Amino acid sequence: LGLGSAVVASSNDVNSIYWNPAGLTNVDKFLEVSFMHSEYFAGIAKYDYVAFAMPVDDKSAVGISIIRFGVDDILNTTQLIDNEGNIDYNRISLFSAADYALNLSYARKLNIEGLNLGSNTKIVRRIIGDFAKSWGFGLDAAVQYEKNDWKYGLMLRDITTTFNSWSIDENEFEKIQNSIPDKNQELPETNEITLPKAQLGIARKFNISKQFNLLSELDLNMRFTKTNDIISTDFVSIDPALGFQLDYTDIVFLRAG
Repeated sequence: LGLGSAVVASSNDVNSIYWNPAGLTNVDKFLEVSFMHSEYFAGIAKYDYVAFAMPVDDKSAVGISIIRFGVDDILNTTQLIDNEGNIDYNRISLFSAADYALNLSYARKLNIEGLNLGSNTKIVRRIIGDFAKSWGFGLDAAVQYEKNDWKYGLMLRDITTTFNSWSIDENEFEKIQNSIPDKNQELPETNEITLPKAQLGIARKFNISKQFNLLSELDLNMRFTKTNDIISTDFVSIDPALGFQLDYTDIVFLRAG
């Protein structure tokens, strides 16, 4: 995140499960662990991430991560007004809207020196209180290649088109369906898809001195539809990202993106 998310080519640790699973081939310890907790919008939304990665042998590695992004303690005011038109604050309840994702990752070095492949199997669970719940499934594929101090990366997200199937509580839906006169809501669609995306990156690490190194990377985040990104066509829309990392003996890092 500190690099403006421009890490597809250079990601090389347990966090590669998210950024580019091919980078897991650089995990050479018995076990790498990562935790993150972040809050958005003054703590209204919370993002939690935990990941584990370990080598299988000298050519391959595996990883697993769990992500939760949710908003908790949302006021459910659908029953605020009783049948007689009276406001009763005791009828307010609380609920959460949260997304969960389980990533199972595998990476392997190929016989071509510097070429690594990786993949993610994703299981997605989405919950909106008692109103609706869904299960989803998707796949990511990734590659990294390094030669002559240059690093290249390609991350293909949701290559199969991630599919979510919703189960809606119709009893809860009926309570709010007629809440606005003459504007009855229809039962929402129960199938949701996430279209494929691609991220292409190129990076290089420069030796500044014996103690200092500078890593720079340029990524192109591509969606295969017309959007309001910086580069937008009918076929693909591209949002570029640029990141820099200055390190002191590979221990202290200053990042910008």
